[in-house]
Amino acid sequence: MTEVSALVDSNIIIDIIGKDATWAHWSATALDSCKNACINPIVYAELCYFSSNSNQVEDLITRLELGYLELPKESLFLAAQAFRLYRQRGGTKSAPLPDFFIGAHAAALGISIITRDVTRYQTYFPNVPLISP
Repeated sequence: MTEVSALVDSNIIIDIIGKDATWAHWSATALDSCKNACINPIVYAELCYFSSNSNQVEDLITRLELGYLELPKESLFLAAQAFRLYRQRGGTKSAPLPDFFIGAHAAALGISIITRDVTRYQTYFPNVPLISP
């Protein structure tokens, strides 16, 4: 298998497909700069929200030349630890947030995340390199 360079957050893909006036160019350039970028089940599910069927999501992944990676158990453990810290700090959500799974996945693999939403990643996964504006 080819070495993965980065996980792609859904906001990057949404910028590109939505042709966001502010962010589409930056997001496309950032994605193009990372060879062998991937998404995981969390991002896949977020993309399904905007699609009428899974074939549309598969076509999008293919068009953007993205790989797909399942979550390793180590990342699930790290996501739970981040969620525990979030709750200890007064967080009110009752289940782990999607960013915890994405951040934990990148941490477990030792790779970057391409994102515009850096706050939770910087807070709960400070050692994960971020490709952000």
